[in-house]
Amino acid sequence: MTVAEIYKTTKEELLGAGVPEPEENARLLLEAFFGIKRIDILTEPEKLLDESHVPDFRAAVERRKKREPVQHILGRTCFMGLDFKITPDALIPRPDTEILVEEVLRNLSDGSRILDLCTGSGCILTSLLKFSNYCEGVGVDISEKALALARENAESILGRRDTPESDNEGMAGEGAAIEFLQGDLFEPVRKGDRFDIIVSNPPYIKSDVIGTLEPEVRDHEPRIALDGLNNGLFFYNKIIPEAASFLAPGGMLFFEIGYDQGEEVSGLMKNEGYVDVNIVKDYSGLDRVVYGTKSVLM
Repeated sequence: MTVAEIYKTTKEELLGAGVPEPEENARLLLEAFFGIKRIDILTEPEKLLDESHVPDFRAAVERRKKREPVQHILGRTCFMGLDFKITPDALIPRPDTEILVEEVLRNLSDGSRILDLCTGSGCILTSLLKFSNYCEGVGVDISEKALALARENAESILGRRDTPESDNEGMAGEGAAIEFLQGDLFEPVRKGDRFDIIVSNPPYIKSDVIGTLEPEVRDHEPRIALDGLNNGLFFYNKIIPEAASFLAPGGMLFFEIGYDQGEEVSGLMKNEGYVDVNIVKDYSGLDRVVYGTKSVLM
């Protein structure tokens, strides 16, 4: 079987199963199992495949046809140009969240202290530390399984590690330190701790909307990472009032939001006294990030 033949048949199978972006999914699977890159499909269409990999490839295609996320099948995904391990224990990092990371990086100073609430796979905090200098980061999640994944990603990408056995004392690598704490939002954070940046991609989908989502999300992502309860604003209402007591003077609070939540979340921040509150759109022109600064009066 040639590259062109297997690419064509895989695309058609995925399309017939209703899989979104069948061309990209076929390409990702071909690269994972045969090492075939995008350029190879164009320049070497008649190249013969190593038939020994076909059974594993076919099993992966069948899983994808049942709408299991390709990131779960491969166990990896690319986020901010970095390779993150992925499991069903945490939300799959998505390009929308890169908008949040990029916005924080624009406002981040070397040596800043960062608190990441609902850290999940650790993709936000790990990326921020990777692309900054001498910063310290704390990631919090209620799920210990998600934290185990975050620790593994931090060790792999940053070359430093934090373990539960270290009594939550982050082990610093060159230029930065990271630690992960298990608990509900601010609950495990040391009282009196102050951060220059607090960032969060909290659950923000309305409970009654989750059942209408694509099967990849509805059936395979952890509901605890999706469900923003009732109107989707539950976690913003919890985080915004309490964040000020953990922010240093002039510290900033950043959120990822749903496409229709910009005005509501920015209004909540303004009502709590945050200043310079901004809404940032994603590349589709939809509201995606809200951030503001702790007022000197708070």
